[in-house]
Amino acid sequence: MTTGGTLAERTVLITGAGDGVGRGIALACAGAGAFVVVMARHDNGGETVAAIEKRGGSGRWVRGDVTVAADVDAAVAAAVTDGGGLDAMIHNATSRRSSEPARLEEVDAEQWDDHAAVSLRGAYHCAQVALPALRERRGTLILMTSPAGMEGSRTLPLYGVVKGGLRGFAKSLAREWAPFGVTVNLVSPLAQTPAMVNAIREDPALADRLAARVPMGRLGDAESDIGPVVVFLAGAGARYVTGQTLPVDGGRFMTL
Repeated sequence: MTTGGTLAERTVLITGAGDGVGRGIALACAGAGAFVVVMARHDNGGETVAAIEKRGGSGRWVRGDVTVAADVDAAVAAAVTDGGGLDAMIHNATSRRSSEPARLEEVDAEQWDDHAAVSLRGAYHCAQVALPALRERRGTLILMTSPAGMEGSRTLPLYGVVKGGLRGFAKSLAREWAPFGVTVNLVSPLAQTPAMVNAIREDPALADRLAARVPMGRLGDAESDIGPVVVFLAGAGARYVTGQTLPVDGGRFMTL
């Protein structure tokens, strides 16, 4: 049962938390004591909340699409009403086509619009709508990026563009919001997710290629490897950390 933890008496809102990394983050935050608002377009959002409650945590599912400002506004309102405020807005949602390999000449306008709408417009909505509540609690905005956004990707050109764009957005907001005491950071995860399983099914050699590039030799677990890092960034211990990208990938991406 959840009775305390580093996020006790805090409220977090996570987009795209119906499964995968988002669900893992939601479970980790709830396990650390947070009231978790799960924003998801599909019924699996309710399944995430059910899993939280089964473990003794508390949360609420809000059906919504991050590309629609009114939906984000409703989710933030739910966090404030049911959770007493908003301490962390975590934008995890990404295009359903994120793992589709493609060359630029094969990409159509619909695919571009979907990537940009979910990742970039969604981040804009999350930031703009959540700011008043985050200022009230001196909270944090956490965005999810990727190695594709730091070093590019030969097979995922659009994904690389939007994930790189999120880094620029976060750094700009970190500077703008610092006087408010609101931090902005990014997490770059490498984890076993349904999307990763699908990608490996399409390209069976992908698993071995990934393992060969990860010094720790395995893909991370969304809840036990990625979740605790987000818990740290959402907690009081990270109040002096802002504008940073934190790779959580077993050493796959390293910087000087």
